[in-house]
Amino acid sequence: MALTRPERIAALHQAARERILVLDGSWGVMIQRRELTEADFRGDRFTAHNGQMKGNNDILCLTRPDVIADLHDQYFAAGADISETNTFSATVIAQDDYQLEADAVRDINLEGAKLARASADRWTEKEPHRPRFAAGSIGPLNKMLSMSSDVNDPGARLVTFDQVYDTYRHQVLALNEGGVDLYLIETITDTLNCKAAIKAIKDLEDKGMEPLPIWISGTITDRSGRTLSGQTAEAFWNSVRHAKPFAIGFNCALGADLMRPFIAELSRVADTLVAAYPNAGLPNAMGQYDEEPHQTAHFIEEWAASGLVNIVGGCCGTTPEHIRHTAEAVSKLPTRVIPERPVAMRLSGLEPFELVA
Repeated sequence: MALTRPERIAALHQAARERILVLDGSWGVMIQRRELTEADFRGDRFTAHNGQMKGNNDILCLTRPDVIADLHDQYFAAGADISETNTFSATVIAQDDYQLEADAVRDINLEGAKLARASADRWTEKEPHRPRFAAGSIGPLNKMLSMSSDVNDPGARLVTFDQVYDTYRHQVLALNEGGVDLYLIETITDTLNCKAAIKAIKDLEDKGMEPLPIWISGTITDRSGRTLSGQTAEAFWNSVRHAKPFAIGFNCALGADLMRPFIAELSRVADTLVAAYPNAGLPNAMGQYDEEPHQTAHFIEEWAASGLVNIVGGCCGTTPEHIRHTAEAVSKLPTRVIPERPVAMRLSGLEPFELVA
């Protein structure tokens, strides 16, 4: 018999106290390996849709659900505790590139959540000693609130805060209805966009939607140690800690070797779980990722041995084999101890500011 959602959330918190949790890996690289055609992406529903659909991976939740269900199963079989919904770009704003209407976008999120839920339930039933969880993927937008869209006009924006808030609200409602266990606001390049997503979730909860844990994952874009909107790791944490997230961390852009100092900084300051899922190194000249599964796992094992992380996984270029090696590498290592931090006023701009009484 399947667990209820409150039981699953309680099991998630319990598992996080007991061991390092493992997230799945890349979806893009695995979907590319299927060599799907335009007809696969269109399915029956979008046969007459204008414009190209190939490359819109999220639409596969509707047109090739068998592919998405199989990928969830592959990652759970590899040792993942948590698998994300295939909804990284399933917002009205992002899907406007494919001329999709709001109803279709809602259906992507709803069906994506149901597919992840069904796979997690199957694996939990198969291995009840190790329950599996479905995370609702809420990705970045292709339009930013913090940065100008015109180099000649610093105040130019392609979207308003209300528009970003509404597109995330629309996505969150469908993910919640579809049965996810937590929200993963991920690959955050713009902290203000992230705040719009947080506000959408919190406002919906105030209106009666069932509360779920929130995992927030930013992106350090290069060796400067800053997000695209300019914040350091600690400043980013100060900006979002009011959400009292289940976990905070970084993903994408960097391999595990280059990501380490920023994860260490979060580990020092964050009084919640710290999560990290790096790329399989940096892409080569052809845009491919060459880092082997054992190499990625070696870096992550060192993070765990150093007490830096509570949740690990993989981003661009990682595969079920990367996740298998990672899960094995951290399986016997203790989870990070959450620090107790002194009471202080902590503010942020691009840099953090702390005033201790």
